[in-house]
Amino acid sequence: MDFATIIGIILGLVAVIVGMFFKGAEVAALLNPAAALIIFVGTIAAVCIAFPMNQLKGVPKLFKVLFGSNKKDLSYEQLLESFVQWTSESRKYGILSLEQQLDGIQDEFLLRGMKFVIDGVSAEDLERILEAELEAMEERHAKGAAIFSQAGTYAPTLGVLGAVIGLVAALGNLTDIEKLGHAISGAFIATIFGIFSGYVLWHPFANKLKQKSAAELEKKRLIIDCLLMLQEGTYPFIMKNRILGALSASERKKLEKGAEQNEE
Repeated sequence: MDFATIIGIILGLVAVIVGMFFKGAEVAALLNPAAALIIFVGTIAAVCIAFPMNQLKGVPKLFKVLFGSNKKDLSYEQLLESFVQWTSESRKYGILSLEQQLDGIQDEFLLRGMKFVIDGVSAEDLERILEAELEAMEERHAKGAAIFSQAGTYAPTLGVLGAVIGLVAALGNLTDIEKLGHAISGAFIATIFGIFSGYVLWHPFANKLKQKSAAELEKKRLIIDCLLMLQEGTYPFIMKNRILGALSASERKKLEKGAEQNEE
């Protein structure tokens, strides 16, 4: 589970509620069904108009990506251990000896690449096929992030619409000062909902999806490089340093320390 996303949402809610409390505003004013209807249903309506249904069907999966973690996703430590082992084994017994390792590979992208290597697909074809797959995946990810990005654009504007609707209702109570003040206060709740959802939920969601997509693409491009090196018959220590070179200094140090402990 991605706790950073959950913590961010909670902190955002706390900031608004505590801020209203310190300003002397009624926190109970946030319980405004009409404002919530205008903002959230209105945002959904705008998104439905803006995007085709085949893209909208993928929204539930996007929420899983935002709040969850892929248990099948390979860590850099697993990549290092696997490719160093495969490189050593292929140099001793030949590339076909790696066929028995296929059953233990859970990552579909890596499994496909390993099958290409074992089947003798040329380096040019292997790279072209896998890069084309990454380009298609990058495009799908960009379309998913665009849904939330557009929602973040629509929501604040709908907040203004909600405020205007609330003020129109307030003008009907000009003779009752108490009701007028309450109506004006409620009118701006829609604006709060619109700005909050746009800049604390939808835009950050889009950015989180872009970050996760970039990290996944970076790892998969590393896998392609490692597959090509494996195909060339590179040395294990060269493979190890290629993977370590893709990491930050702190991650590299941690991974090297773990590898040394495993060797002991």
